[in-house]
Amino acid sequence: DAKEAIEKVSSVVQQLRAVEEIAQNNQRLINVMQNDVQDILNSPYIKPDEVSRVVGSFDAIVQNSLDTVDFIDEVLSSDYFKMSDAERAEILKAKELESKQMVSNITTKTKRYRDIISFRKMQDKINNRETEY
Repeated sequence: DAKEAIEKVSSVVQQLRAVEEIAQNNQRLINVMQNDVQDILNSPYIKPDEVSRVVGSFDAIVQNSLDTVDFIDEVLSSDYFKMSDAERAEILKAKELESKQMVSNITTKTKRYRDIISFRKMQDKINNRETEY
């Protein structure tokens, strides 16, 4: 009986850690969207016709994040198909891994757009440099 109680507490702690990690990853996503993506969109080196593509590429990640939050709310707030704590912890662990992948994806996309901006900036400097003869 004591062993069962310890296992139950351990499972709940695992679930809480997974939810906490997902929340932190979503916060990272929000920070990137508020800061980095805004900087990218405001860059003079991102062409007007590219803005919707940039927004679209980040939008899919944000939508996935929102879906994950809704799903977690569902898993935690209802009996969710009479699931055991261990099964619930397993699902949350999978969602935590998805969440980490989302952070990795958005970091990669942000870096890619920053690299494009840097390249275009350098190209602009080369094309518009003063020639001294």
